[in-house]
Amino acid sequence: MTDATTSGATADPSAAPDYDDMTRDIADVPAVEVITTVAVHLLSAAAVNLGLDKPNSEYKDLDEARKLITALAGLVTASATEISSFHAAPLRDGLKSLQLAFREASLVQDEPGQGPGEKFTGPVYA
Repeated sequence: MTDATTSGATADPSAAPDYDDMTRDIADVPAVEVITTVAVHLLSAAAVNLGLDKPNSEYKDLDEARKLITALAGLVTASATEISSFHAAPLRDGLKSLQLAFREASLVQDEPGQGPGEKFTGPVYA
């Protein structure tokens, strides 16, 4: 039997969700929201690559974490004056935590000021 009633394709088209109403135009998204969303994605990806998601994480990759932390440091530093301290302060705290976690996870320690993102933030100390 191959008629439309058995395939589930007979749903009333007027009952289908209107995706145009459910989405918003990128032009309507405030810059601070875009910046903080990107920063949170970078924070999360770096944390996973540092192995902070779970003990003995199979995703630990310090080279990838270094790249993500450096990108995050550049974004946070460059946008801090644009997004206000209210939004920038927690991002800076998260960034510093990642930088310290990277230093702790590294077998060979970077010189102060040479760690991931430190060319943007300055040396990070515990």
